[in-house]
Amino acid sequence: MPPHDQKTAGPQSLADLFLTFNRMSLQGFGGVLAIVQRELVERKQWLTREDFVETLSVSQVLPGPNVVNMALMIGDRHFGMRGAFVALAGMLLVPLVIVLALAVLYAEFASLPVVSGALRGMGAVAAGLVIATGLKLLPTLRKGGLGLPLALLFAAAMFIAMAVLRWPLVWCLGGLGLPAVALAWRRL
Repeated sequence: MPPHDQKTAGPQSLADLFLTFNRMSLQGFGGVLAIVQRELVERKQWLTREDFVETLSVSQVLPGPNVVNMALMIGDRHFGMRGAFVALAGMLLVPLVIVLALAVLYAEFASLPVVSGALRGMGAVAAGLVIATGLKLLPTLRKGGLGLPLALLFAAAMFIAMAVLRWPLVWCLGGLGLPAVALAWRRL
């Protein structure tokens, strides 16, 4: 991925890479995408907004969780294969232990109304975080290969296909993602 004009910093060491991804993973409830954007773009400045959107786009079409794919790509970009594994470990190691402990507790207390109510509240917060991240990244579409109007048209079509028509993800990516990539590539 070619770097953009804006200068960015990078992780100072493998420990910095591990601790950054570990801190992000421990802050995320219902997904860490909003936190990853804030941490990597705004706080650490390891990526520009445009780099973030490009990296996220690639990670969306790869198999597996998009943030895990991003961790692998960013780690590899700065420290090669060692960096990829360190970023992945930072993203997964401690949360895995916590999730296993919470799964044991959930199995014990899932029938309590206060527990189910708390989980519903967290779902609403997670949805709000994802929407806020999307709105923050919206200005990057102006500089993309499609341009803002066409990008918004594809975004609206994808929303309708996924949320209203409930098409499977593979159909949406094939039916809308591939034409969008082809159009953007042709316009570059």
